[in-house]
Amino acid sequence: MRRLAATCSALILSTVLVAQAQTPSASSSGFEKKNYNYSEWTKGLFSEVVTVIHPGKMIFLAGVGAEDESGGRGAIRHVGDFAGQCRYAYDKIKRLLAAHGATMNDVVKVVTYVTDVRNLPEAGKCRTEALGGAPQPVHTFLNINQLAWPGMLVEVDVIAATAAP
Repeated sequence: MRRLAATCSALILSTVLVAQAQTPSASSSGFEKKNYNYSEWTKGLFSEVVTVIHPGKMIFLAGVGAEDESGGRGAIRHVGDFAGQCRYAYDKIKRLLAAHGATMNDVVKVVTYVTDVRNLPEAGKCRTEALGGAPQPVHTFLNINQLAWPGMLVEVDVIAATAAP
């Protein structure tokens, strides 16, 4: 029985060592974010899984749309222009992340809400442009009846993770 336990312990230890050897080194803070794709068709579109080890700081953005930050409540920019609303939303997302020490490289999850499923290709193009070469985060796309304000065509929820400051 002891021999079996010793063999199992050795096997577990060797498995852990092999796994550690295949894992990219983490920063000195111990923080690590990795993106994974298992299906060929998802590569370049979104990550199927994002893992975060030793999260230092999680940043959760409420739904971001084309609400005019300087305008009155419910004022929407780029009315009737999906691409314009999407670009404006991602511009606000970048500014919000920057205010908290993060960039699009730190985004781990995006949920995109649209009022017309025909905007799927444009939403994907907009997200990819906004990421600017950053790894594609986990992404969910939802078509819904309406958003918070009349004329709003897209809203984006974002979660980011960074090493502790």
